Amino acid sequence: MAAKSMQAHIHTAPGFLAALDQSGGSTPGALRLYGVPDSAYNGDAEMFSLIHAMRVRVMTAPAFTGDKVIGAILFERTMDGEVKGKKTPSFLWEDRGVVPILKVDKGLEAEADGVQLMKPMPGLDALLDRAKGLGVYGTKMRSTIRLASADGIAAIAKQQFAFGLQICRHGLVPILEPEVLIKSPEKANAEGMLRDALLRGVDALTGDARVMLKLTIPETPDLYKELIAHDRVVRVVALSGGYTRADACARLAQNHGMIASFSRALLEELRVSMSDAEFNAALGQAIGEIYAASAVKA
Repeated sequence: MAAKSMQAHIHTAPGFLAALDQSGGSTPGALRLYGVPDSAYNGDAEMFSLIHAMRVRVMTAPAFTGDKVIGAILFERTMDGEVKGKKTPSFLWEDRGVVPILKVDKGLEAEADGVQLMKPMPGLDALLDRAKGLGVYGTKMRSTIRLASADGIAAIAKQQFAFGLQICRHGLVPILEPEVLIKSPEKANAEGMLRDALLRGVDALTGDARVMLKLTIPETPDLYKELIAHDRVVRVVALSGGYTRADACARLAQNHGMIASFSRALLEELRVSMSDAEFNAALGQAIGEIYAASAVKA
């Protein structure tokens, strides 16, 4: 794996990140959307086998290449799995030109002060070492914000940057994902507070530390322009957050320099019952639309 090539690809290439990192809690819903009912499997092993098969179908589709999909966020089991006889990270980078990124968080704590912090990650150092050995470029970790709470948002930013620095020490680039929920009754105010907290956080970074940011598409277009331009920020990417692909793309297109990192909005029209030709055409259409919305705007 060529880390410098990955860095250049993520930092400068046109395109977007595909989020293929549904965890144990969100996998049943992803399978239902794909047309696989809960009754089709028994237990976690069968469930994860089915979602891995779906992800392999996505990753091996003709349109899923680094020309438009510059990176892919993976669930830990996907990182450890194989695609066409290769470990997934190696297949993505060597065969598709797609940079592998690993979801590392272990879920969310109960809400307090209008936010949900991440649960502890006691095995994070070992996981990061393993990911680095498999050729993973970076990580992603998610927490959520429901209310414009100064204390809550400060706690979110503090935790994200603390884990981010731990990840940087392993030579990986962290994606910090403090998601403002799209149904928040205080979404615009929360986003303004989050922007200020993130600016303070990136201003305080030292040494070689760099981060990426994965943020909800803001109510105010170009709200995050200072973060996008910041020399400590490799890239700012947008989550779809429950918006349909059409809505997410329309909103994203108003934000200069922000690219997509969509999950549901990327996969929403794919079905297990599709022929390969139908599946590849639907995925190609989705990739084309998201790529266009992520393109640099004049």
